[in-house]
Amino acid sequence: MMVRCALTAQGGVKVKKTGLVLGLIFFATLVLSAAAFAADKFAYVDLSKIFSEYKKTKDYDKILGDKETVYTAEREKKVNEIKQLQDKMNLLSDKEKEAKKSDLDAKIKDLQEYDRQKQTDLRKDQDDRMKEILKDIEETIKQYSQGAGFTMVFNDRVLVYQDKSLDITDKIMELLNAKSAKK
Repeated sequence: MMVRCALTAQGGVKVKKTGLVLGLIFFATLVLSAAAFAADKFAYVDLSKIFSEYKKTKDYDKILGDKETVYTAEREKKVNEIKQLQDKMNLLSDKEKEAKKSDLDAKIKDLQEYDRQKQTDLRKDQDDRMKEILKDIEETIKQYSQGAGFTMVFNDRVLVYQDKSLDITDKIMELLNAKSAKK
């Protein structure tokens, strides 16, 4: 009988330890899963829609379009001068053509340099403005997400599936355009 009691006593201790370990595992799993669900709040935005519909983008597009129109008009003027000089040269004798050839070459070189410089300027201006707009968008998304408690915001292009309830694009658009209107 004594042997039996000793086994029961040891077995009872094992049961208590096993129950305690299982209880701790269950509690830890519950706490960790609750923390994971509470900590992770996701959203996504349609970045291309925000970029294209942002008032600042539209304003900058108009400014760049106006600059390009001025450039094109000036370029056309230079091209027409070259064409007129070529037409005049066709009527001249060979000796007179040689004398005017340096003028024509200078005008062509001037046009090429003008084209290169203006294209570079327009590209740089566009790049600078695009960086500024993307920085505005990124800052607005960050501020909104921190305030709303989102841990991650994705660009919709990287998602295979997205629930429309997680789309914060329109809210970001409202905030961006409100900021742009104040400036």
